Amino acid sequence: MASFTDDDIEQRQRLLDEWVQTRRQIAVLEARAANLLNDRLAVLDADVQEFPFHRDAIHRSMIAEYSAAGHISKGSVEYAFSATRELHSWLPAARAAFEAGDITAAHVREIACAGGVVREAVTEGRVDAETLTLFDTAATVAATGDTPARTRVLVRQIAAALAGETLVDRHTRAKKERAVTVRPAGDGLALLMVVLPEYLATAILDRLTTLAHEIISARDDQEPALDPDLLDDGPEPIYETDLDPSADFDPSAALVTGAIFGDTDTFTTDPHPGLTVSDLVDPLTDPTHSLDIEHYPGDGRGIDEIRADLLTDLLLASDPTAAHGTGLDNITARIQVTVAATTIADVDDRPAELDGHGPLHPDAARALAGRTTMWSRLFIDPTGMITETDSYVPTASMRRHLRARDQHCRFPGCRMPVDRCQSDHNHDHAKGGSTSLGNLSYFCAGHHILKHPDVDERHRWDARLHPDGSIRWTSPLGNTYIDPALRRVMFV
Repeated sequence: MASFTDDDIEQRQRLLDEWVQTRRQIAVLEARAANLLNDRLAVLDADVQEFPFHRDAIHRSMIAEYSAAGHISKGSVEYAFSATRELHSWLPAARAAFEAGDITAAHVREIACAGGVVREAVTEGRVDAETLTLFDTAATVAATGDTPARTRVLVRQIAAALAGETLVDRHTRAKKERAVTVRPAGDGLALLMVVLPEYLATAILDRLTTLAHEIISARDDQEPALDPDLLDDGPEPIYETDLDPSADFDPSAALVTGAIFGDTDTFTTDPHPGLTVSDLVDPLTDPTHSLDIEHYPGDGRGIDEIRADLLTDLLLASDPTAAHGTGLDNITARIQVTVAATTIADVDDRPAELDGHGPLHPDAARALAGRTTMWSRLFIDPTGMITETDSYVPTASMRRHLRARDQHCRFPGCRMPVDRCQSDHNHDHAKGGSTSLGNLSYFCAGHHILKHPDVDERHRWDARLHPDGSIRWTSPLGNTYIDPALRRVMFV
């Protein structure tokens, strides 16, 4: 088996290093752009102080100009100015990391957004002002070296721990903002927006995804579904018996009044009147004859299209239509929640955790406690130590522990939920790896295959689980990447 030469490795490593350095430079330039926006905010504040009665017009004029000049939507510009004000007013640690290229603008947005809970708690006097500094420091550490998506979850956890009951109050108030709205999206499309509790939205998306995968896997077995109401119409109606190739009729004498099936997914709905089936054998291949051939297309929809169609079916017809697949009604959604046993018992109102997303209102966690078809329960004691797990569908205790421990794929940056991952031996079982908690982790299909023994060693990765729960990945170039253990307990 061929292997990399020193020149091959050097070229690949050089390209990787240059790409990483370029990404850091981009982050540095984004920080510089944020500083320029902050300078512009100072000018805005001066203008507003001079003309206080025109505050709104002055602000809208500034947003419009930056939107037009940068070819950026109004909402994106407003968000950029808002994040910049947060960054420069009370997030010095995050700002320093941003200017050094250690985190990106996406990380900054997640930190600033999550920090609103802490700022509100300080403003209302529920926590000390020093709490802002604690959040800034902890959030910056969490963001450094991780993806913005994972950072979102971590900084929400940090904010919830620091703000305490403020989070519960915010979730209670926010629940009243549930709404359904529609906005035109152009070209005959519209954007249907539903604002509802995060755990319900997550469960809805999970069920739609599961349904879509079921349809995709079974699409080759589907039969054409034609609407009889459309066929049995017009001066020369077509009936369902006409569409059945096994119908009892004399092919040598019967007039063609229905549909004739070809070898492929085609049939004709407008044959020449008076012709027998035998008469049509040669004309069907003769270009001088023009029959109206109807093509029944295969299902080429992508998963997003299928999810959208399923949502329409479920809302308007209560069940997926036969044309989109059958046997889907028993598929349910799956979410995973971490909650203290004392919260379930209504002893306290500590925020629960919607694993992979962020804090969950304790009332929602208690409401889910009796609906175990929808979630896997994880009980922890007041110190955060796992004491018991429970699942609606019985599984081996080892697998339950792994699901609770990993929550998602353990490749750095990946957030694929464990429900869509595969448990795997870090050290290959065929090579002596033991079937133990210390050698098992959950990986998604895309990252699982990276370390498969069948992959050429020049492209194969290696993964090792450390005693502290972190996983060290080693690339074919010899570079190491650490996926840290998920934080179950935070000390601040």
